Amino acid sequence: MTNIHRNRRPSARLLMALPIAALALSLAACAGIGASQRPTQEELADGMAKIWEQNEATAGQFTDEQNDCLAEALIESDVSDQDLTNLANGEDRQTSVEARDLVSKTIGDAVKTCVTE
Repeated sequence: MTNIHRNRRPSARLLMALPIAALALSLAACAGIGASQRPTQEELADGMAKIWEQNEATAGQFTDEQNDCLAEALIESDVSDQDLTNLANGEDRQTSVEARDLVSKTIGDAVKTCVTE
């Protein structure tokens, strides 16, 4: 009878480990859901166009080509993926004051080359 208990014991431990392994895999998979990725230049340009149109002072001020140029500058900058994703979603919302300042500086610098008279 001792042999029977020894044979059952490893399989019982294995069965108890399966839910734990499944939970670990689920948590690892969930970590990727909603994680921000850098948006494409096109997504960012479209989102910025929405932001410009929502503001009376900037509505109609930038052409599609200018938005593409500004988006390219932002993509190539140190602006975080999350802040770029917010912009691509048409939300002028940054994760911190420093992030807001970086977005403003990047756009301000890019306007000098992207927007010609």
